[in-house]
Amino acid sequence: MHSFTKFFLALLFSFFSFSAVAAQTPTPRPAPVALTIDQKSFDAYTGQYEDEADLPGLVFSFFREGEKFYIRVTDQDKKEIFPSSGSSFFIKDSKSEVEFVRDAAGKVTTMIFRQPSQEYTAKRTADIPQPDTRIPYKRSEAMISMRDGVKLYTVILSPEKQTEPAAILMDRTPYGVKSTSPNSASSRPELAKEGYVFVFQDIRGRFDSEGTFVMNRPPRDKRDPRSVDESTDTYDTIDWLIKNIPNNNGRVGIYGVSYDGWLASAALIDPHPSLKASSPQAPMTDAWMGDDFFHNGAFRLSYGHEYAKWMEYGKPDAGPVTFDIDSYDWYLRTGVLSKLAATLDGRSPTFNSFIAHPAYDDYWKARSSERYLPCTNVPTLVVGGWWDQEDEYGALATYRALEKCDKNNNVFFVMGPWNHGGWGGRGRRLGFVDFGSETGTYYRREIQAPFFACRLKDKCTKQTPEASVFQSGSNRWMAYDAWPPRVQSLKLYLDAEGKLSFDKPAHEKSDFDAYISDPADPVPYRKRPIEATYDPKGSGWYTWLVSDQRFVANRKDVLKWQTDVLAEDVTISGDIIAHLFASTTGTDSDWVVKLIDVYPDEYPADKKMAGYQLMIADEIFRGRYRKSFEKPEAIPPNKVVEYSIDLRGNDHVFMKGHRIMVEVQSTWFPLYDRNPQTFVPNIFNATATDFKPATQQIYRTTKYPSHISVSVAVK
Repeated sequence: MHSFTKFFLALLFSFFSFSAVAAQTPTPRPAPVALTIDQKSFDAYTGQYEDEADLPGLVFSFFREGEKFYIRVTDQDKKEIFPSSGSSFFIKDSKSEVEFVRDAAGKVTTMIFRQPSQEYTAKRTADIPQPDTRIPYKRSEAMISMRDGVKLYTVILSPEKQTEPAAILMDRTPYGVKSTSPNSASSRPELAKEGYVFVFQDIRGRFDSEGTFVMNRPPRDKRDPRSVDESTDTYDTIDWLIKNIPNNNGRVGIYGVSYDGWLASAALIDPHPSLKASSPQAPMTDAWMGDDFFHNGAFRLSYGHEYAKWMEYGKPDAGPVTFDIDSYDWYLRTGVLSKLAATLDGRSPTFNSFIAHPAYDDYWKARSSERYLPCTNVPTLVVGGWWDQEDEYGALATYRALEKCDKNNNVFFVMGPWNHGGWGGRGRRLGFVDFGSETGTYYRREIQAPFFACRLKDKCTKQTPEASVFQSGSNRWMAYDAWPPRVQSLKLYLDAEGKLSFDKPAHEKSDFDAYISDPADPVPYRKRPIEATYDPKGSGWYTWLVSDQRFVANRKDVLKWQTDVLAEDVTISGDIIAHLFASTTGTDSDWVVKLIDVYPDEYPADKKMAGYQLMIADEIFRGRYRKSFEKPEAIPPNKVVEYSIDLRGNDHVFMKGHRIMVEVQSTWFPLYDRNPQTFVPNIFNATATDFKPATQQIYRTTKYPSHISVSVAVK
């Protein structure tokens, strides 16, 4: 939902407040003392260092100017560092240290950057520092009045040298903009080179803005002339900007990632005449159906709790939730949801809404932007990632809602091989997976920058395809007339002895595979230990969707089916829907389905990927909603029931020599709450005695052919 990655990196790399994150969990360290060392010896460390795993796209540069040695991170100011030993340095007033490591031959190969609560290891990638190509900007502030008198805190970054009237690009956010520096413009080089004025604003009720914050505020009642929503606040802000920013060209664009992305889509409801472009990126679109808080009725336990607590329980700048133990154990020990709710003392309105509205009622429908977004004439670029751990659904749903009435071809769609906001980095890798090129750089240069330049400056140098989609496996960009493309549907059937095939099972007898799902021993959603979602000391949350699924290989409550080794490439482009015929001894159940690309055991191209099991699509479904998301019903025990589960889709090539695998399980903890497997009206009120093991049976016969419907592109 949120731009925490942006927030976190801003803290980490703002050198004048370098210990801002670390101060949350300080560790006493002796103060380093500067040594006198031959300054020319610094030259051995000069160059670029990059941590592609944890901080892709951010480069640490080291260089000497006279007798002084400096560090500079991409798009940040340089900061002098001082030697504490022959290979170690420190930054004054920041509690940050740098250590260089040599290989056996004595060559400097690695840099370790340390703060009191975190450490990053970066490999040397070049012997010369990254050039500083930033465009100088100046900063100003304003409190902009809305139509109801509430004032919103706004930061404005303007080019120091302006040769022509400038267009305006704005980002509205609930995450705080006061620390925004002129470097924030320079960190967007593909956009900054066009000379835009950048505007950042705290939405109402957050940080330095007045008013009351409402999570995903529904559209206003237009019958009330005094009513406001995020659309009116955007309108009023644009109106002020056009009238008060000197030498602007009267055109405004809005964009943002996550919650900011939803705000960019909300601007389309009643757009200001000067709004000429919008780019909702990973927008939170429907928090119950498939975004942050629920997926098909299953509550996103760790995320929902930790996000709501961070946003609403304490002060806005309190920082994210942390645990001193494995969060899997913390949530299991906390127990039922009512006990978890008690830890919040009723002080989180959003968590209170989870309890009051467990089903898809009018509360959630009013907050589903795919339901209220209008047909728009504002050119809109919707962006998302196939491995977005927070809002993959949002990009797909927002594009679908806008495209259905896009008569003038104003709506464009981009999906790439990214996690949440991953297109802001280089995008060459995600976890261990290498996509063969810098997909984020390509997107920003070849798609995003031309999109805004055309609409805001009439620099229409290239035509934007309606759908620009990165196809993983083959690792190439595809251009489609729409998404999903024209396809034919095929079925991958679950069969006996763990076989997966495009051939329908021929046996009529009641064949099934079974497992026992025990709420007391739920399947972890990623390899343990599991850190808090946004733990400042580091978390596997950001890349868990591409993590190797072999960590559940020995679980008896995870069923697996896989194809033979593929004799040729299999390309899936479009929707992926699981159809399970299943029974349970309980009266409620969750069903988790994962479609996985299994790499060959021998993989010389990248030994880390040998035997790797990469999730391509996945989803959970809460069985009580099989007939209606609005009105849950108990599952009849020991009766075969069909479940249709939308896995959202992908564009992926299962390469020759790989296998296709399907896994089914009934718990995914603590990402999702445990289903008691006994029907209760509201799982948030379930008691400990309601939680019972259940035997789950997945059928695979002619009568009950459990399968995955996949979309294969028509040539």
